[in-house]
Amino acid sequence: MWIYSFLLSVALVLGTPYWLFRMATSGRYRAGLLGRLGFVPTALRERLTAMRVERRGGGGQRPLIWVHAVSVGEVLAAARLIEEFRTGQFQRERPGTVFAISTTTEAGQRLAMERLPSCAVFYFPLDFKFAVRRYLRVLTPEMVLLVESELWPRLITECANARIPLAVANARISDRSFPRYMRLKTLWRPFLARIATFLAQSEESAARLREIGATRVEVTGNVKYDAAPGKETSLVLALRMRLQGDVCAVICGSTLAGEEAVILEAWPKILAAFPRALLVLAPRQPDRFDDVALIIRERGFEAMRATSFSRVKVTVKPGGIILLDTIGDLSTLYGLGSVAFVGGSLFTGGGHNPLEPAQLGVPVVIGPSYENFREIVHAMQSNDGIRIVQPADLASTLISLLQDANAARALGARGRAVSAAQAGASARTAASLLKLLPPLPPGPRLEPSARVRVPREIIDREAGATQ
Repeated sequence: MWIYSFLLSVALVLGTPYWLFRMATSGRYRAGLLGRLGFVPTALRERLTAMRVERRGGGGQRPLIWVHAVSVGEVLAAARLIEEFRTGQFQRERPGTVFAISTTTEAGQRLAMERLPSCAVFYFPLDFKFAVRRYLRVLTPEMVLLVESELWPRLITECANARIPLAVANARISDRSFPRYMRLKTLWRPFLARIATFLAQSEESAARLREIGATRVEVTGNVKYDAAPGKETSLVLALRMRLQGDVCAVICGSTLAGEEAVILEAWPKILAAFPRALLVLAPRQPDRFDDVALIIRERGFEAMRATSFSRVKVTVKPGGIILLDTIGDLSTLYGLGSVAFVGGSLFTGGGHNPLEPAQLGVPVVIGPSYENFREIVHAMQSNDGIRIVQPADLASTLISLLQDANAARALGARGRAVSAAQAGASARTAASLLKLLPPLPPGPRLEPSARVRVPREIIDREAGATQ
């Protein structure tokens, strides 16, 4: 741990000029800076105090679980797990449990505050002893739950020393990470031995975890199959009201650098073959919104930014382009699409989650790079529920689905059926985690329907501190 802490310190010092430059030029990493450095925000302390009021009958404070979800995808999985905790067997066994959610990215932070308003939301601290210990003292969690694949040695060590069970839910090891873990598996082995359990997405992920040294591994399935779409946001409702009845939307979500150029090159071909089409571009990273707007203009197109909907009351007509420059709207916006392209897949991005549009019955198209979601894509592919294309074939594939509505609906229905058939991972995960927790202290328990009431001023203050 001394060597790890020294190397982490060196990386922080050497990287400081870069972080400062990014903070000054783009505003990234500025939000939650003091919290990341180990200074627990006052708003978080007050929020926890309000949430953890004494249980009825004098049975002590409400138990708390700390969930860490790196960014948007992990937050969506965490939200589904917390929903299961609050409605299933977990709630019957441990009523009144509250949750604190940490994220690494600003996009994840915003989405967590939107999707999980009854939880305490904060930025994950740097993995130093002083920072981790401060958060553990303030949170006093009965469990720490990491979502998917981000492992932090200091957090693992401090939880083990404090006898706090630390588990990894929806665990996976990506193709990119696996070789690195294998090269360092001798160093990782003692840390992995301190993790209470890995609940893996698939047999392949479980085998990889065991190969790098994990001993307590169980396959519970992929929670993302259970993630139900959220309610339509105000922005999605506004767009639905502005759409002309004959518009067919092509939703291109979670795009990475270089993909927008391919999509915009295909756009005139799509319009020539199907003039009723409307393009929605949703870049993956918020700091690229302005860059993508510039790319659209340089290609000779005009785009309406989604954030202008509250100010501009116009009808969205065929042939237009909408730039989705918001966080948290894409998963429900897919429902307006006649076809969806899921980005991060045309080149070497590893892909993003194709289940978001598939669960809504929208036909899904992706590129050839989908390593991060290989099990999901293969399940959909084996049931003819997805289209995988090369960049040069993107336009023709989208055109064919727009022109053959029956084939598009059948493709979407098969994709949705795959998602429904794989459901149940959330319940299995919650049941496994329940076994790690000690019995609740004696005393009357909160009824399952009890609600945590958090003062509005605390919620507003936390939201303001995040922005």
